[in-house]
Amino acid sequence: MSPSDLKGAVIVTGGSRGIGAATVRRLAHAGYQVLFTYHSNAAAADSLCAELHAKGAQVMALQSDAADPAAAEAVVTECIARFGAPIALFANAGITGPALPLRDLNMADLKRVIDTNLLGVFAITKAATAAMPEGGSVVLMSSRAAKLGGASEWVHYAASKGAIDTMTLGLARELGPVGIRVNAVAPGLIDTEIHAAAGVGDRLVTKKNDVPMRRIGRADEVAEVVAWLISDAASYVTGTIVDVSGGR
Repeated sequence: MSPSDLKGAVIVTGGSRGIGAATVRRLAHAGYQVLFTYHSNAAAADSLCAELHAKGAQVMALQSDAADPAAAEAVVTECIARFGAPIALFANAGITGPALPLRDLNMADLKRVIDTNLLGVFAITKAATAAMPEGGSVVLMSSRAAKLGGASEWVHYAASKGAIDTMTLGLARELGPVGIRVNAVAPGLIDTEIHAAAGVGDRLVTKKNDVPMRRIGRADEVAEVVAWLISDAASYVTGTIVDVSGGR
C-alpha cells in the first residue's frame, strides 16, 4: 500500500482477538494505519501483525493494560511517534467478569470490570481526543446488555456498558463543537471467545433462539459498523449507539 493510499492513524484497544481483531483487519485493509493494544496474548497480537504486514498494511501491536489509566498516555504517545496523531479511536477493550448473580459477585471482580470497561475507556478517550484533529471520530464499545440488564449473570458488566451509553451521549455533545464525533456500537450475541472466558462457553447455543434473526453474529459484522462510524460516510452521525444484534 503506497503512502498516498493511507487514511491516517487509528487506535484500537483490545485488538488482538474477537471484535477488536476483526476491526483491526477491516481498518488496515481500508488503508488506515492501526496501532492496537493487547493485554497479555502476545502470540495472537504477533500473528495478527504478521498476517497484515504480509498484505502491506501498516499496523503495530502494543502491550497495555486497559484498566491502568496511566497507560493511556503511553498508547497515544506511541501512536504519534509511529504513525502520527490519531484521527480515530475504537475503545474496544473490555471484560465481562464472571457470569453469576449479584449475591455471588466478588467485589474484586466488580472493581476489575469497572476499571477496565469504564475508567480505562475514559482514560484512553481523554488521551486520544486531546491529540485528535478536527474531523476525528471516537467509537466506544457498548453492549446490548446495557439495555437488557444481564440479570442473573452479568448485571455488573451491563452496568458498565450502561455507563458507556451515557458517556457516548455526553461526549458527543461536548466534543461536537471541536469537530470530533462520538458514537458507540452495541453488539448482541457475537461469536467470540468472551463467553468461554466467562465460563459460559455454551451461551451462544442456548441463547440463539432469543435472536429474531435466529443466528449468532460474527465479529466482522460488528467491524463493518465500526469502520463506517469512523469513516467520512458517517460524517453527520454523532451521539448514536448502533445495535448490532440481529434484532435482539
